[in-house]
Amino acid sequence: MGLMDVTPADAEGHRLFTRALVRDLQALERMLAEGRIESGVRRFGIEQELFLVDPGWRPAQVAPEVLERLGGAPFVTELARFNLEFDLDPERLAGSCFSRAEDRLESRVAEVSRVAGEMGCGVVLAGILPTLTKSDLTLNSMTPIPRYQALNEAMTRMRGGSYRLQITGLDELNIEHDSVMLEACNTSAQVHLQVGADEFSRLYNVAQALTGPILASAVNSPLLFGKRLWSETRIALFQQSIDTRSTMLHMRELQPRVRFGDDWLDEGVLELFEEDIAHFRVLLTTEVDENPLDMLDQGGVPELRALQLHNSTVYRWNRPCYGVWNGEPHLRIECRVLPAGPSVADEVANAALWTGAVLGGGEVYGDIRSKLPFDSVRANFTAAARMGMGAGFRWFDQATVSAPDLLEREIIPLARTGLEGAGVDAGDIDRYLGVVEERIRSRTTGAAWLLRSLDSMAAEGTSGERLAALTAASADRQRDGRPVHEWPLARLEEAGGWAPNFRTVEQYMTTSLFTVHEDELVDLVAFLMDRNAIRHVLVENDDHELVGVVSYRSLLRMIARGRNPTIEPVSVATVMITDPVTVTPETPTLEAIDLMREHRVSSLPVVSHGKLVGIVTETDFMPIAYQLLSEALKKDT
Repeated sequence: MGLMDVTPADAEGHRLFTRALVRDLQALERMLAEGRIESGVRRFGIEQELFLVDPGWRPAQVAPEVLERLGGAPFVTELARFNLEFDLDPERLAGSCFSRAEDRLESRVAEVSRVAGEMGCGVVLAGILPTLTKSDLTLNSMTPIPRYQALNEAMTRMRGGSYRLQITGLDELNIEHDSVMLEACNTSAQVHLQVGADEFSRLYNVAQALTGPILASAVNSPLLFGKRLWSETRIALFQQSIDTRSTMLHMRELQPRVRFGDDWLDEGVLELFEEDIAHFRVLLTTEVDENPLDMLDQGGVPELRALQLHNSTVYRWNRPCYGVWNGEPHLRIECRVLPAGPSVADEVANAALWTGAVLGGGEVYGDIRSKLPFDSVRANFTAAARMGMGAGFRWFDQATVSAPDLLEREIIPLARTGLEGAGVDAGDIDRYLGVVEERIRSRTTGAAWLLRSLDSMAAEGTSGERLAALTAASADRQRDGRPVHEWPLARLEEAGGWAPNFRTVEQYMTTSLFTVHEDELVDLVAFLMDRNAIRHVLVENDDHELVGVVSYRSLLRMIARGRNPTIEPVSVATVMITDPVTVTPETPTLEAIDLMREHRVSSLPVVSHGKLVGIVTETDFMPIAYQLLSEALKKDT
């Protein structure tokens, strides 16, 4: 389906598209009843998403230009100008299929790297790029294609307000954003497994049950905007960034558009499609020329374009898919929980584990609904996203088991059974399940490697340098091809120096602020300055809008004029500077320095969309000044 023909759903387009959607559903029901869905064939596929980065390891907004040089398919755009995606053609699940998949993935990543390198950029596989900042997510960063613009308009309209993100882990993140671009922080390596119609419910339920444990072994996204959050922060981020439920409907229970599910599947794949059409309004429309019922009468195979488009805007973590390959209609289960990276070898190992465990579980467990409450399955999924290998799961007979124990004792043997039954070569099975086994034994997921590396650099450099070092080290080790459990920790020097991390104010500004209200006593300002060794206190109103600044110098002036705050109460409003010079997070550092010099100030409040978000002071430049002075003096000796 082309991207150019997708539009927002106006009233007339909505009615026409809905009619096509219902007709597609009727056609699929008929195809299922008449046994027209391909069966007895096992195929798998992988969708690879990736980040493009500049020489400073920041997002590089060059995807359209890179795509043009690549020549199009199999490479396609993603929501942001710093992401690309490509798909592997479906591969029969047999022989050395996973080795071939690894070779093809490596080849295509290398092709993107070569073309991006010609433009001075690079490629990184990461669930969330460590160096991403909120200013990378403006609408200017959106890929200029009508589908994405329509998606943003539709979701923003349906939400009725800003996009709120609140995630708590080791740190806490609580922000607002004005567009769907928060979703662009995520990249994944999605795995597809072709299954027959008669076995769909059984295998789909097994996939649901095993998603939590498998995710625990594959987590690779613990950081967002420099905050240490969930082991797989993508899960919380995606659920909140694509949530179209209005916050106004306090009493009404609405379904989230990104969802794990509410119960086991009973009646087959049609049940999932019917549920999604019933619960979720049409977001996007397209002209649909085919009449699928007429095509079936004539012996043809319909594409079910309306059903496929609507399905693409409902984000189940295990999503049902209909497709046509080599003229044959088929059904797939798409696993969307697995992150991109840390290495291609890790991604293929994850794919082998998930694919094999679903097939093995379908054979060993049979109907899993009687063995495990669905509420436990859903809770296991959330626990895995939060804690990774540190998660505990509620398993059969309500026993509690740790993620490593469940994976080693049950999930990996299930995967081995499933892969052997499908005819996968023993060498492939040993290699890729062995990668997962070593990852578990060493407790080294991608998330663990990132956090350990960050801890090892805790006393070195700035936050921006440390995040750049993580990104640079990830890119370096990915090129080496080894799985993450063999990676040495990142080192600060891999960041390539301080300069790329001081390009804009957002990269180093202080966001943990000491503020007061204009009606409060100056005594509080003096207390804050003394207690926290700071020389500036920002004044904000109840809406977090900046209204002034109190500096150490302004307090001295007040005392010099004979006003003693210990004798007469003095309000902040009487001494604050009411028109301070400000900058935005996107302000270039050189411009910020020029403003400080021009206005003879030692601090700049940082304001975004009218809200106070940070401060930059001369102190922020001191570490770099020391470094530059040291380097200059060494050259003269």
